Amino acid sequence: MKVVLLEDVKGQGKRGELVNVSDGYARNFLFPKKLAKPADNQIIKEIKAKKDSEDFKKSEEKKQAIALVDKLKDTVLVYQATGGADGRLYGAVTAKDICDKLTDELGINVDKRKIIINDTIKTVGEYNIELKLYPEVSATIKLKVVN
Repeated sequence: MKVVLLEDVKGQGKRGELVNVSDGYARNFLFPKKLAKPADNQIIKEIKAKKDSEDFKKSEEKKQAIALVDKLKDTVLVYQATGGADGRLYGAVTAKDICDKLTDELGINVDKRKIIINDTIKTVGEYNIELKLYPEVSATIKLKVVN
């Protein structure tokens, strides 16, 4: 029997999925506990339309991320930091600092959790910073820290 899950069911699937279960399992467990409802043609069409909509939205987000990679390809950010005469900074340059700099200079909003800094930035110099814009889509920018 095909049913649409109304809640997550361990061993069967997630909420909103269309799954095949035995008739007895559906009638004796899923329906009385309101974990699922029978799937008819109308519900199957709605689920298919919803899935198509999600796929389209994901493809559009990926296209935007790829366009942003092209825009950021040769970007060099210059970050002014305070530090000592030996080139060491008083603090460190964080992902939030880089996020703010991207927003101020380029008008690009990137979540600070998507900025990957390999080493702690505590000295003056040039660093390669990776931006994870979308799964499997990332950009690398240069960050030049000056005193």
